[in-house]
Amino acid sequence: MYPYTEFDRQFVRARADQYRDQLQRRLSGQLTEEEFRPLRLQNGWYVQRFAPMLRVAVPYGEIASRQLRVLARIARDYDQPSAEIFEGARQRQDALGPVPLPGGGFAHSRLTVGYGHFTTRQNVQFNWIPLEKSADVMDLLASVDLHGIQTSGNCIRNITTDERAGIATDEVADPRPWCEIIRQWSTLHPEFAFLPRKFKIAITGATEDRAATAWHDVGLNLVQNAAGTLGFRVAAGGGMGRTPVIAPVLREFVEADQILNYLEAVVRVYNRWGRRDNKYKARIKILVKAEGQRYIDEVDAEFLAITTHDGAPHTVTPAELARVSACFQAPVLDAAAPTELPATDQAPAYQRWLQQNVAAHRDPHRRAVTLSFKRLGQAPGDATADQLDAAADLADRYSAGEARVTHSQNLLLPWVRVSDLPALWRDARALGLASANIGLLTDMIACPGGDYCDLANARSLPIAEAITQRYQDLDELHDIGAIDLHISGCINSCGHHHSGHIGILGVDKDGQEWYQVTLGGSDGSTLSGEATPGKVVGPSFSAAEVPEVIEAVLDTYRQARVGAGDHYETFIDTLRRVGLAPFKAAANSVRLAAGQESAQEIAE
Repeated sequence: MYPYTEFDRQFVRARADQYRDQLQRRLSGQLTEEEFRPLRLQNGWYVQRFAPMLRVAVPYGEIASRQLRVLARIARDYDQPSAEIFEGARQRQDALGPVPLPGGGFAHSRLTVGYGHFTTRQNVQFNWIPLEKSADVMDLLASVDLHGIQTSGNCIRNITTDERAGIATDEVADPRPWCEIIRQWSTLHPEFAFLPRKFKIAITGATEDRAATAWHDVGLNLVQNAAGTLGFRVAAGGGMGRTPVIAPVLREFVEADQILNYLEAVVRVYNRWGRRDNKYKARIKILVKAEGQRYIDEVDAEFLAITTHDGAPHTVTPAELARVSACFQAPVLDAAAPTELPATDQAPAYQRWLQQNVAAHRDPHRRAVTLSFKRLGQAPGDATADQLDAAADLADRYSAGEARVTHSQNLLLPWVRVSDLPALWRDARALGLASANIGLLTDMIACPGGDYCDLANARSLPIAEAITQRYQDLDELHDIGAIDLHISGCINSCGHHHSGHIGILGVDKDGQEWYQVTLGGSDGSTLSGEATPGKVVGPSFSAAEVPEVIEAVLDTYRQARVGAGDHYETFIDTLRRVGLAPFKAAANSVRLAAGQESAQEIAE
């Protein structure tokens, strides 16, 4: 992990001190809410439906055990609303009602306090911290080199990458040094502090894109040219939201040492021409789509000016790359450590866990292990204070004190010895973090939705809970196989519904919660194929109908798939082979059945 320098620490502590002064002036009435708003946003503090929400930056997902413990303390001691605020929130959810389950039962909204929430951008959020305590929280974060800088606002946000960065077997080069170099370049960049809209960069060094780079404002893929020189393939103009766009490639190869100069050109041209009169058309994807080759040509001209007239001021020198790369060395391991999986535990549950939650490692003596934070009765990506503490203990015991926040809202332990796998499984299982569901239906991505976010049109969490309740049988989950289910509470797409094999989007119809279902989306991974947005099937569905729609779609898949035993065709491959029509008909049959039942009730 990259250790903060004394300069870094002084900077973060100074920012915390500045924020405390700003907060005191706001609470005393010296600053209006309008004056205070940009100051809190610059530090990751939002105002959500019921209470402030804090977004903590976890650059490229790497987090130390000591940092997890501070997050646990924040969850336990500060993520606690007043009784009045919580009761108001509870009454609102009661008024909206639960979601009926196929076959009986209900799924309820779960307004929980004392939690952290892992996001798809490898950050951690808290939903209930009172504003008057926010400066104390900033001090706690600064004590372990954490902060909320550039987790909000129209700036370059947290740099994300593959959670297996530096350990993946399919890696061309470790992207983490480049993530850190770009983080330092972009932090408080004076020219890019007030862009037309927020700007997100994702990097991968692997042949399989586990960072969903094509869906980002800029997606960077480390590659080697024919001469063996390291560089980046650069795509720009991807994004979700109201207009889902896959980022087109601007350049197939930019030499690695020139990547900051090229990024400077990309963002300068966007800053110059991006829409500032309409926030819905302000993202770079709109500019790139509208201008096409003209945008690329202007970036090339800007890059030429930077590298010739300006003297390429952001060139990454070999010394700087070596300095940063030295911070990402693997922990020392006994050379005699075994490379074969221990045969001491043949329990079926353990074998399934090895299959789903344990991934190959570039070091044959190690494995990468994902702790599942997807469980019944807990929102996807939520972690209690006790779970955060327990994860820190597991990281210390089995992973050299390091964990990774994943794109799919879990935690990964990157440095697990092969010989420790049985013990880790037993410890994680005792904590409820060893569900063998990674990559399966219940390992879903979901935003907080209308339970917390005032931008949302509908709730995400009771829908996620209803589907999780319906599919608790691990035998059935493994029979269904690999599938990406993504849920968003509104068109802003924080739950990445566009890229889900099955996507669920909350919409508002006359003040009521309804949901669109999309099929066939992809994030660009090997399993999913080329990145693409899903297609809407049928009309909107009521909350009660959504679990039945999912069941109908999956039943159609199991009837149409080919193969046998453990070698069935995946959902996404079946969908692409047979086409959308039978799945659309299955989904719409739920709506038709609901309409017929309503007509029957009226007739009776």
